[in-house]
Amino acid sequence: MKELIHYTHCPVCGSADIVNILAAKDHTVSGETFKVAGCNACSFHFTQDVPDAASISPYYKSENYISHTNTSKGLINSLYQSVRKRTLKQKRKLIERVAGITKGNLLDVGSGTGAFAGEMKKNGWSVTGLEPDEDARNVAKQSFGVDLSDIRGFYELPNETFDAITLWHVLEHVHDLQGYMAKLQLLLKDNGKIFIAVPNYTSKDASVYKEYWAAYDVPRHLYHFSPQSMKVLIEKHGMKLLQYKPMWYDSFYVSMLSSKYKNGKTNLVAAFFNGLLSNFGASADVKRCSSVIYIIGK
Repeated sequence: MKELIHYTHCPVCGSADIVNILAAKDHTVSGETFKVAGCNACSFHFTQDVPDAASISPYYKSENYISHTNTSKGLINSLYQSVRKRTLKQKRKLIERVAGITKGNLLDVGSGTGAFAGEMKKNGWSVTGLEPDEDARNVAKQSFGVDLSDIRGFYELPNETFDAITLWHVLEHVHDLQGYMAKLQLLLKDNGKIFIAVPNYTSKDASVYKEYWAAYDVPRHLYHFSPQSMKVLIEKHGMKLLQYKPMWYDSFYVSMLSSKYKNGKTNLVAAFFNGLLSNFGASADVKRCSSVIYIIGK
């Protein structure tokens, strides 16, 4: 039987001052509609009545879900694959620059089909990759030569082990939000860094597409972060938010998907324009980018 989670208090700050924000449709798998609520105290948003951890796996079973299938089917996924080759190197360079080392111990949480873990391994890093989906783990082995472990072993990893920890569009999927943040702090070496990338609902493209904004991705995205709420969450666990970094390509990818959800097909010209407009607004303030990388230290 499917168990649903309904929040009466904010999952980040615990405030009871929460309100309904909008209703968004699952365009990927089920076609169901889910309410998104928000906290007036810390600005965190979250999906209401989501399946619990034991019940949510069917919502990931779609050949169009690229992080689990590595598909190139369709124009949008094909463009995504082309851009990813460039962004993998950019991510590696960012980690090496911020961490101050070119080789070390890396934990990649939610590795998907293993593209990033493979990039880091290929360049000399000792990589521990965790992924909940067995099919994705198999793709990672076949496509990138990386052996990923089941994510259920996350809490058993030894503390103070990793120079860098990465969660690329993963934290929004994690049911045990507070437990994960507490363990991440313990896993990090004293001089290590955590890199968390999540969509940003305060971006311009989110305001344009509203309930059709693809990065809501209900119910797979349990949470919807603002820079303010992320800072509250990080500091709650005794860590420091060191830097914000933009993910410029995300506004275009998300706008293309959002256009498809809103209109039934993608209007490439309008989607590109909206992505460009979103990035233009974020050029003066990175915290307005469609997706933001949060760099965290102890």
